[in-house]
This record gives sequence, structure tokens and C-alpha cells, in this order.
Amino acid sequence: MATQLSSKEDYESLLDKYDTWMFDCDGVLWHGDRPIDGAVQVLDVLRKRGKHHHHPFLVICVLSFPGKRLLFVTNNASKSRKSYKGKFDELGIQAEVDEIYGSAYAAAVYVSSVMKLPKDKKVYVIGMSGMEEELREEGISFLGGTDPADNTLEPFSLENFTLDPDVAAVVCGLDVKINYTKLSKAFQYLTRNPGCQFLVTNDDSTYPSAHGLLPGAGSISAPLRFALERDPISLGKPAKTMLDCIRAKVDYDPARTIMVGDRLNTDILFGQAGGLATLLVLTGITSKEEITGPRASSIVPKYVTESIGDLRALMSNLITECTLEVYITRQLTERD
Repeated sequence: MATQLSSKEDYESLLDKYDTWMFDCDGVLWHGDRPIDGAVQVLDVLRKRGKHHHHPFLVICVLSFPGKRLLFVTNNASKSRKSYKGKFDELGIQAEVDEIYGSAYAAAVYVSSVMKLPKDKKVYVIGMSGMEEELREEGISFLGGTDPADNTLEPFSLENFTLDPDVAAVVCGLDVKINYTKLSKAFQYLTRNPGCQFLVTNDDSTYPSAHGLLPGAGSISAPLRFALERDPISLGKPAKTMLDCIRAKVDYDPARTIMVGDRLNTDILFGQAGGLATLLVLTGITSKEEITGPRASSIVPKYVTESIGDLRALMSNLITECTLEVYITRQLTERD
């Protein structure tokens, strides 16, 4: 059974146990272009709080220990990591590009490092500019995506279609301009090019926008799954591929790492598969009814809280510590 967090002592205990904090973004830190209440302040608290900061008698620790390591792990493939950095900036959230791990990035890394796609081969993209940016960063050639020729409502005809024999994979992510032409071209490559791989950035059926739920990347790939009668390789949460991307760049201890998310079958499952602690927030996809009662999910997070903003209970201690840090700094300066 999940532990319901509510008191300041609960959040202090959480802070002491975990040094690396992985966050989903949509539904956890923001809804659309609106930050979730308290999210900005909580992330700031975590960056400033070392694991020993809450022991007032160890005053030197205030100066010696860094804050928590923050990583942002999202299944949203509509933006590249660089574009996501821009969104963080707009919302007033501190984040660096190398702290952001998106499913578009995971897909590009998979194609270049796992598939080891030869330079003369290409990828057909059902997706948006973020996917294209990440593929370009990895030196991968691609077709489709935002190409105006593929973003049309004109009827698709095989008479006017020329199969490119160099397409070795189809990568499907969120595409808000999905159409019959893109699905038809992808289907042709997957059925007529020998060995062409079917990849999806994630299986999310929906995603939380600022004004409610909308179909997610998993829904975009659903027609192809049905037509092909086969499942693709999924690269975002909860797949191990995403965790491999992070582990290749970040040295962290799973026993002192926590994954914070709003969706049981992606965020929480992802954390559990990686041996991480998990914290479910109820500001996105999952409701309280899904974790309690007779129809509760079999996926059980370690901790539950209403919102990431609840961790603002830690802020009073931070103010005390910051005041102490200023005092100590002044004392040391005066001695010098």
C-alpha cells in the first residue's frame, strides 16, 4: 500500500532519503503553459537543499553540501531537449539541457546507437519538429515529419507514391497534424521495405493539456498497429531504453533516487523497473480512485501526495537555513 504524505515531517524524511529526483513534466510540473501551483518554488528548494541541511547543529553542512540533483524525464516527443529548455525558461523553472530527457531524444539515440543506422539509410517520421531536431543532432537522415508534402488533407494514392528503399525505420511520436498520407506512407515502408523497424516514442494513450485530456502518442500509432497486426518497439517510459539513456549520462544510486510522476503505467512503472522509489502526484492522469478501493491498480507507488506543491512545507526550514548560511558567510568574511 502506498504511503500518503501529508505532514512536514513526511516531506523532511523524503528529502533525507533521496539525492536524485526524476520528474515527469506534463501533469506534474505544469498543465500546458501554466505551472502547477508551487512547482517552481519546490524545485528551487530541492536545488538548495543538501541531504544534511535539516540538522541545525551541523552548520558547516549548509555551506559544504550541494542540493539535490534534478532530472526531467518526459514522454512528450513534440519538443526537442533544446526546445524544452525554452519552455522551462518561459515558466521560470531552472533547468539545463543536459538535465532533460525526452522520448524524442531516446528514439534518436536508439536509432543511432542501438540500431546503428548506416549513414545511407533513413527514418520515416510521424511526428513534429522536436523529433526532427533530435534526429538531426544524431546525424540521422529522415523523411516525413513536418514536410509540407506530407502535411496535406489531399487523398493519398499509391499511383503518385515512390517508395524510398533506404528507409530502414518508421518512428512515430505525437503528431497533432496526423493524416491519412502519413499513415499510408508509414504502412508502405513497414510492409514493403525488408527489415524496416516500427518504433514509437511512447505508448501514452492520452496527455494532459492545459484544458483537459487529449489523445497521446500511443493513440497516433494505434491505426498502424491495427493495420500491421504487430506491436512496435516503445522507447519512452516505462521502457528500459529511456533509463539507459539517463544512465549513460548520469551517475546515480538507484537506492537514493526517486521518480515523481502522475501516471501509473508509465512514470511509476518506469521508476519501479529501474529500482527507484516512486512518488505519485494527483494533478495529472491518475486519480485517487485508481490507487484505493476494490478496483485499485496493481501498480502501487511507494508514496502519494496531492501535488508537487505540497513539498512547500519544506520552505520554512530553507528560510532558516539560508539565514544561517548568510550569518556564517559574514562571520567567515569578517575573520578574513
